Amino acid sequence: MRRCLPPLALCLAVPALVAAPPKAAPHGLDLAGMDRTVAPGDDFFAYANGAWVKRTEIPADRGSYGVGREVADLTDRRTAALIRGAAQAPAGSELRKVGDCYASFMDQKRIEARGLSPLGPTFKAIAAIQDRTQLARYLGSTLRADVDLLNATNYHTANFLGLWVAQDLDQPDQYAPFLVQGGLGLPERSYYLDPSEGMAAVRTQYTTHVAAMLKQAGLSGVLERATAVVDLETRMAKAHLGREESGDIPKGNNHWRRADFAAKAPGLDWEAFFAAAGLTKPSVFVVWQPGAVTGLSALTAEVPLSVWRDYLTFHAIQHAAPVLPKAVRDQSFAFYGKVLSGASQPRERWTVAVDLTNQALGEAVGKAYVAKYFPPSEKIRAERMVANIKDAFRVRIEHLDWMSPATKAKALAKLEALQVSVGYPDRWRDYRRLKIVPGDAFGNADRAERFEYARNLAKLGKPIDRTEWVMNPQLVNAVNLPVMNALNFPAAILQPPFFDPKRPMVMDYGAIGAVIGHEISHSFDDSGSLFDASGKLENWWTPEDLKHFQASADQLVKQFDAYEPFPGLHIKGKQTLGENIADVAGLAAAYDAYRLSLKGKEAPVVQGLTGDQQFFLSYAQSWREKTREPQLRQQILTDGHAPASFRPYTVRNLDAWYPAFGVKPGQKLYLAPADRVKIW
Repeated sequence: MRRCLPPLALCLAVPALVAAPPKAAPHGLDLAGMDRTVAPGDDFFAYANGAWVKRTEIPADRGSYGVGREVADLTDRRTAALIRGAAQAPAGSELRKVGDCYASFMDQKRIEARGLSPLGPTFKAIAAIQDRTQLARYLGSTLRADVDLLNATNYHTANFLGLWVAQDLDQPDQYAPFLVQGGLGLPERSYYLDPSEGMAAVRTQYTTHVAAMLKQAGLSGVLERATAVVDLETRMAKAHLGREESGDIPKGNNHWRRADFAAKAPGLDWEAFFAAAGLTKPSVFVVWQPGAVTGLSALTAEVPLSVWRDYLTFHAIQHAAPVLPKAVRDQSFAFYGKVLSGASQPRERWTVAVDLTNQALGEAVGKAYVAKYFPPSEKIRAERMVANIKDAFRVRIEHLDWMSPATKAKALAKLEALQVSVGYPDRWRDYRRLKIVPGDAFGNADRAERFEYARNLAKLGKPIDRTEWVMNPQLVNAVNLPVMNALNFPAAILQPPFFDPKRPMVMDYGAIGAVIGHEISHSFDDSGSLFDASGKLENWWTPEDLKHFQASADQLVKQFDAYEPFPGLHIKGKQTLGENIADVAGLAAAYDAYRLSLKGKEAPVVQGLTGDQQFFLSYAQSWREKTREPQLRQQILTDGHAPASFRPYTVRNLDAWYPAFGVKPGQKLYLAPADRVKIW
């Protein structure tokens, strides 16, 4: 393993370094992964991770790789072992369902033997579309609950429309059905509309891909058909709202009565659509992108039915590709893997099977995962850290000099009402009604989707369940649900190197502590701050306080707008604002919590590093990642998160970072005190 040791002069230039750092401890910071030739004040990501970046190759089957992926891969291997063992569970048990489901996805011989026959009923239904009402019925029958609106990266689904059943933004005591734009096979509208040479090349390759998939279905004249399909999607893209506009919550909160659809979005037979979708009872819907719904509806009346049939055929094959023969999977990878992410080979089949099983029976798998890998002691330790960071955030609110007492009271009430769930849900999901058939990969995936859709529809008319989880315990991630005023911290992210009982607690505060602070802060970012303690969309700010908050947010937008990953392609500060606010506020709260936990004492020097250095380096190394150019470009265009390599730059907004690393005026990341963003 290549090591990059620091020149003596640079060691001395960092004033708080006590001695030349020893080799990285197994449960400490990766000192060998640092690049001491880079000044911390010029590029803190490279300083913390530069040697690792130089020596690390992105796996051929990935568009990116980093510490998060390392932890996720370990979790997947553990999960796969548990799932394989479930094949020996008693017949009829929930665990046996898990084993049978996974085995069906791994049974490639049977998948090959069945060919495209599982899609036979779908192709027959598409061929039967001979009028606009039949088109509406088919589109309604394919509606799925596949969008979590306030946490989506793109605010659209590959289906014609997407459904999200969640707490109504105006009436937080009841669920509402949300409809969101959909229908695109490319990641975002700009992929269709951007006139640049690079995007034009992607569109050409996409058309070739659509043609190849239509050929798999046995159609002739596929290039002409594919061109028409891409033209239809281009017209859809023109109707779509962009990522930034879709993230404007007040503009998305549009309540339409059932009778409004025919007048506001003519073209689609809405009654036929809703009947086929099982949405006959709701009288009011929340239409997130009204212009898109109007535009998409018009296209159902304007575009020839033959084009719609080809479009639906392509999307049916593409959607089912993971459970279809190798020729289909390889073609899907040729475009979505190679072209859009830059990977050179498909993922191993077992990893895909784990993903599919997690999608179908996620909490059943999670129950087995936490029983083996998440001991009660770690849950208690994590809950203690959450409480400490929550307390630190409370203190920060109480000491804000720019916020009025009235707004502070509302903010503190919201913080107090925040529902925080650590590790796994208190009540596990019931999968008894999900039928799993051994050897039926396609059927199991399809029935799991329909089961999830029915589960979401069943929420309508019932009391709000604020304890519901939207992430599996075995997922390396975390989430804030602003509408529910709730947080989920899955068990899988609560493991080394993010959360490690064998290293100093200050390092945990810099890594998982910043994640916890980040998620808490989402309740007070540009989106979360729009909701009160009950989850109601309501302005609880005085005009003066809101003006100050927005001015600080604008300052952060400009900060990120200045970052330029590629010549001419900047990070979108407005699009990533919510995540950037949460990074700044969350890191600050985690820092305060680490300091408060020491009760006025200094943290011991470990690996030659002071407590503050341990904290900030842990944060920077928690964002360690390399990304291929195609995927990075896609992320910049579509994602609400800034690229990982830019997120450590958040440290430049915290005063304590400057003396910890001797950062001086003139260095690239230096900000004058007045320019450091301090929103919370």
